[in-house]
Amino acid sequence: MKIDDSLMQRIARLAMIGLTPQERPAAHNDLEQILDMVEALEAVDTRSVQPLAHPLDLSQRLRPDEVTEGNQRDRLLAVAPLTQDGLYLVPRVVE
Repeated sequence: MKIDDSLMQRIARLAMIGLTPQERPAAHNDLEQILDMVEALEAVDTRSVQPLAHPLDLSQRLRPDEVTEGNQRDRLLAVAPLTQDGLYLVPRVVE
């Protein structure tokens, strides 16, 4: 896809990219290459391809869902300055 200078300046402004006059030719060339690659990808027939959640067909190794620590509520509440009925008491910050 060919991009003229006015379109390149508009794209840079919309993307909030400040391009110096020296940087414009390289950015222009890069953008044209990217758009050419997108056009090539769009030409591929993908109607029979199922979408994937991940490009590799791997299963996630997960640890077993088992309790590894017991209830430590009383021990944790013991170090709090103020508690009541198993809850932490904190100063009121909103009136």
